Amino acid sequence: MFGLGLVVILGVTIVLCTGLASRLRVAPPVLLLLSGLLLGFLPSLREVSLPPEVVLFLFLPALLFWESLTTSLREIRANLRGIILASTLLVVATAGAVAVIGHLFGMAWGPAWVLGAALAPTDATAVGALTRNLSRRDVTLLKAESLINDGTALVIYGIAVGATVGTEKITALHVSWLVILAYAGGILVGAVLALVVIRLRAQMNSPTQETVLTTLTPFLAYFLAEIIEASGVLAVVTAGLFMSQARPRRSRAGSRRQSDGFWSLSTFILNASLFVLVGLELHAAARLLNGDLVVRGLMLVAIISLSLIIVRIGHLFTVTYIIRLLDRRPAQRLRRVSHRARIVSGVGGFRGAVSLAAALGVPLLVASGEPLPERDLIVFVTSGVIGVTILIQGLILPAVARWAALAQDTAMHEERYLAERTATQEALAALDEAAMALGTDSTVSQRLRKDYETHLRIINASARNIDGDDEVRQEQQYKALRLHMLEQKRATVVRLRNEGHIDDTVLRMIQNKLDSEELRLAPEQHSE
Repeated sequence: MFGLGLVVILGVTIVLCTGLASRLRVAPPVLLLLSGLLLGFLPSLREVSLPPEVVLFLFLPALLFWESLTTSLREIRANLRGIILASTLLVVATAGAVAVIGHLFGMAWGPAWVLGAALAPTDATAVGALTRNLSRRDVTLLKAESLINDGTALVIYGIAVGATVGTEKITALHVSWLVILAYAGGILVGAVLALVVIRLRAQMNSPTQETVLTTLTPFLAYFLAEIIEASGVLAVVTAGLFMSQARPRRSRAGSRRQSDGFWSLSTFILNASLFVLVGLELHAAARLLNGDLVVRGLMLVAIISLSLIIVRIGHLFTVTYIIRLLDRRPAQRLRRVSHRARIVSGVGGFRGAVSLAAALGVPLLVASGEPLPERDLIVFVTSGVIGVTILIQGLILPAVARWAALAQDTAMHEERYLAERTATQEALAALDEAAMALGTDSTVSQRLRKDYETHLRIINASARNIDGDDEVRQEQQYKALRLHMLEQKRATVVRLRNEGHIDDTVLRMIQNKLDSEELRLAPEQHSE
């Protein structure tokens, strides 16, 4: 019954917090994390713990895979150099800075580096949930960095834990091999698995089978990479990026629709539940320490949280000027952004589930059988920094973005117009040939041509924001009338079901068709 009660509490919390967040105009993770902290005061929930294996092997693969499927590979390619530098040099610099701070506060170098490695990576799911008010380019870069930097951080973490426990001998050759294995092995596993899955999906005729296979992909990628001691994170991200390019060409409409619906809902629930559970863990971490260590831990939380932002902003400015000095190409100049935009990116480096899982995964004992020093402090500080980055940075980021006065991002609107206009024009050009090949009556092809020509005129008028255009106005009226008629048809079929004239199965079949038509007519009403 306890498990069922926890599920109910999580569900109610998610519904209330997401609804309240839209009213208060704050990011949902902020309220979800606060709710987790408050729920930690309930005696019945004090025993709830978040095993690191659950985060690393259940939450992380699913969430990273969906983020990879929905990110922009074009933006990643265009900014690959900056992303790689942020995912490697910045991670190492951040881990080192945190380790130095921890050592200055009395921690041995081993535990200090474990703490630094745990807090070095930004969290892709937190970034995706808390940066929706930024431009598409900024969000893509932050997400891409977060998708990759986990691999670097987990290598540093493994070395630091091994050295602290006494099971790892640190040499330059050994560290180089671990880094190469993590990156090359993870990318290779992800790429090969993605190609295999794409071929298997092409031979399937069932949308359900394809969705099941896609669902299995991130977990299989992580599992295979872990077997060869490569980066499971990079394997999942690589598989997701490969499949994101193949899906528009290889998958069918029914499969895409079912898969997108499943992943949108499941990752939303996983992500929201994770923030609540992180809040519970933050509350539990505060109970691990006595009074003196709590004061020391709070000081570390405050100083490290500030240092993470400073190191991040320092990296962004330093790397930018070095690149400008070395790369004078015109293409590089076109990608330049303002100093204020870099400040926004500096504040947008959130910590989340990966950091907490790393802290919770620190062994209890060293090789000699003695307790690992400062383990409780590592968990407490990591939990506290996660709370600060989500609660405080999540609240101030919109204000910083307004201060930066970022230019309005119109690229997506322009590209959508280009895609719709070009697709309609090329469809019109191919219409006669297609009608001849299919043996279509001329009256039918002329009817379709007229519809497409009308649609093209509406696209062009909408792109020019000509709201008073007769065809745009008539199109709006047409959609409104069609939507009203759909409601009338729904009411009719429900009445027929209630009167016993049709079965529930027939009702559901017709409702599915009506729903598809409504989604086609008014997609904006059903998107978040």
